Amino acid sequence: MKLLSVNVGKPRPNPWKGLSATGIDKRPVDGPVAVSAPGPKGTGAVGLAGDRAYDVKHHGGSDQAVYAYAREDLDGWQGELGGPLANGVFGENLTTLGLDVNGALIGERWRIGPEVVLEVSCPRIPCATFQGWLERDGWIKRFTQAAVPGAYLRVIEPGDIRAGDPVEIVHRPDHEVTVALVFRALTLEPDLVPRLQAAGALPQEIRELARRRQR
Repeated sequence: MKLLSVNVGKPRPNPWKGLSATGIDKRPVDGPVAVSAPGPKGTGAVGLAGDRAYDVKHHGGSDQAVYAYAREDLDGWQGELGGPLANGVFGENLTTLGLDVNGALIGERWRIGPEVVLEVSCPRIPCATFQGWLERDGWIKRFTQAAVPGAYLRVIEPGDIRAGDPVEIVHRPDHEVTVALVFRALTLEPDLVPRLQAAGALPQEIRELARRRQR
């Protein structure tokens, strides 16, 4: 298991949400990138130096500090979409190889390289910016049905990472709530919502949403 690339956003106009910019255009970078906890959502701060979120209501902050997507899943989408997909094109900070990102447990921890430890927090939910960026009508529905959303991560131990760093799973919590299960519960399979309560490491806003939906 390793990082194929570390990807940092290049600001671009965002006509799809009526915002001044988006950081979804992530490009692989050479050399080490500093990773640190960005603090609460609302400022646009994210975990990778040189990157930021512009939709501060929905992105950024400690629970969405870093976004990972598997190269294997990008390869699967290449076949379906009929063209090559570069590392970072889904807006991911980390493109991984050999790691079951969607099968990761909420609260699972990954050591990346010699310094950084990240914790799986929640899945990515597709939005209008993602659909507009890929120029695919109906993309939100298509991506949702596939249920391979990739994972947001918190920064537990800061440091530097770079392409080629090994990834090691150093902790797996004692429950069965995966990234994919949370995604399905929040989108097309609400009957799964009660199972989310077992995952104490879910962001507070998702735990509160799950409680409301059970009432």
